[in-house]
Amino acid sequence: MPAQQTLIEAFAVALEIEPQEVVDSLTYSEHPKWDSTAHMILVAQLEADFDVMFEIDDIIDMSSVKKAKEILTKYQPSLSFDG
Repeated sequence: MPAQQTLIEAFAVALEIEPQEVVDSLTYSEHPKWDSTAHMILVAQLEADFDVMFEIDDIIDMSSVKKAKEILTKYQPSLSFDG
């Protein structure tokens, strides 16, 4: 599955939202379902799906879909989130 689709599904499942709501501008605390509990579920889902282990600073900094892409690319530079 392409990285973009994997990311969208992880966000949709963790935040219990529709996949079409997962856009780069989706931001922590600005969406009612993205609270601290959902954030940890999201982190665990992304770690499992992308086979990475985030550093604490990256978990804290993961404040939007766009930022999540940047952080994941740091761990796996070959990832492409195009389309």
